[in-house]
Amino acid sequence: MPNKFEVPALIVHQWLDEWNGVDFKAGEHRKQPQPEFYMFSIKASYLRRLSDVYRRHADPDQPRSQDVAIQRFHEEIRSDEIKRFIHGGFPWSSLADRQKQSDEYKDLRMPGWLPTSIVANILPVSAIRNGKTIQKNDAIRIEKTENQVAKLILPENFLDENWNPDVFPLEIIDGQHRLYAIDESADSLQGNFEFPVVAFYDLDVTWRAYLFYTINIKPKKINTSLAYDLYPLLRIQDWLEKSQDGLLVYRETRAQEMTEVLWSHPKSPWQGRINMLGEKNGGDVTQAAFIRALLTSYIKRGSPLGGLFGDELHSKKGDILEWSRTKQAAFLIFIWISLQAAVEKSKELWAIDLRHAPMKQPKPGQKPITDAAFAGPYTLLATDQGVRGILQITNDMCFVAADQLQLSEWILSDEFTNDGIDPAAITDAINALHGKPVDAFLQKISAQLVAKFDWRLSSAPSLLQDVERRRAQMVFKGSSGYKELRSQLIDLLITSDDKEVGTTAKTVKELLKY
Repeated sequence: MPNKFEVPALIVHQWLDEWNGVDFKAGEHRKQPQPEFYMFSIKASYLRRLSDVYRRHADPDQPRSQDVAIQRFHEEIRSDEIKRFIHGGFPWSSLADRQKQSDEYKDLRMPGWLPTSIVANILPVSAIRNGKTIQKNDAIRIEKTENQVAKLILPENFLDENWNPDVFPLEIIDGQHRLYAIDESADSLQGNFEFPVVAFYDLDVTWRAYLFYTINIKPKKINTSLAYDLYPLLRIQDWLEKSQDGLLVYRETRAQEMTEVLWSHPKSPWQGRINMLGEKNGGDVTQAAFIRALLTSYIKRGSPLGGLFGDELHSKKGDILEWSRTKQAAFLIFIWISLQAAVEKSKELWAIDLRHAPMKQPKPGQKPITDAAFAGPYTLLATDQGVRGILQITNDMCFVAADQLQLSEWILSDEFTNDGIDPAAITDAINALHGKPVDAFLQKISAQLVAKFDWRLSSAPSLLQDVERRRAQMVFKGSSGYKELRSQLIDLLITSDDKEVGTTAKTVKELLKY
């Protein structure tokens, strides 16, 4: 700042000609706004002293339309969390006090940046809030200069200990929890920590509420597949594994890695078929759906059935398969290779029916469909529910039978035992599974699932006239469809002629209490 009572601000003009047609007299508290706003940075403790927050209250004796405050209730826990984040970043902010004092966790301290702008309203002289009027000496004065720059002249005595105006010159529209993470004292933060601010001038309450709504409520929900696609940039596993919240992030990161391999590896039946960015025409199943499926199967933690890739095995408590990412990726691809082979051999009615259903041209960049029963538009296997069902049932079966399947004896050559993900290493790991006990086990599971289950979607053309069959297939739709599909697949495997498969499935059902 040129001096501590002046803040340079950029004037941002935003006004379209068609906005002149808005009826600014259509109701109370919606006078025409200024055609510009201001962008500036200010010392965090200064902003804290200059600002107030007006919160809505649930008063049954006051009509909601007469409550002109817009802010929600201040959550002190949230502000405290932000305060910890400012001082040490993530994951340091999530550590217990004892851990923060330990040298072991010093490397976890990182910058706690808060780059998102706080949105505020500058009150003019004589503005009234809660029945009180802001005084001239307490208001912020704006002096416009050339080159689209302005100077905000702050109240001269706002840093005095006894400065406590009836009405503060700034009211917060968005960002109260960030603001209240800062103490008012000028030396509360050592160094130079400023907040970016977007400030309107004399904005009527209707428009303040409108801004709050469009910032906090209206925005489209984040595209989870796109969010997960950023995870490769966060693969700093030392801090992920140490933090309390990091365990979930670590598991999600591992699930994203596995999904990416399924999408990219040439031996994977899912190569080019996963919608990695959640785009409208991006692929059959989204990356987010695959990640959620893995988090509820191979990468999950907890009883009664954990995930094969990181939980204590059912047969030997305390024993964990310490598989590298290469092995994990290879195993997942191997499962889908086994299932694809069983489908392609199938002469079941459902499979033949899907192969004769109308086909669409592959989307740009999408792998051509070689068997519509496995990857066509009307097969349950190419849906969110189908993917989760296959991953859950194969995880459950292999988790229970891990000892008999000799999964801990799957040894790779020294050349491929590092924890990197290399396509050639994955191919070798896949080849090393052929002929192993788990190979025959998965083949028998796949054969049973293909022969005894109808994998047609309820929207399959052949079911449009078969009301009873279509209704039966509709139970797999929606969130309740996940459990229903898993339950039916377990019951189906229990009836297998193969003793090992049937016995294992029975144990799975008993553990899940289905």
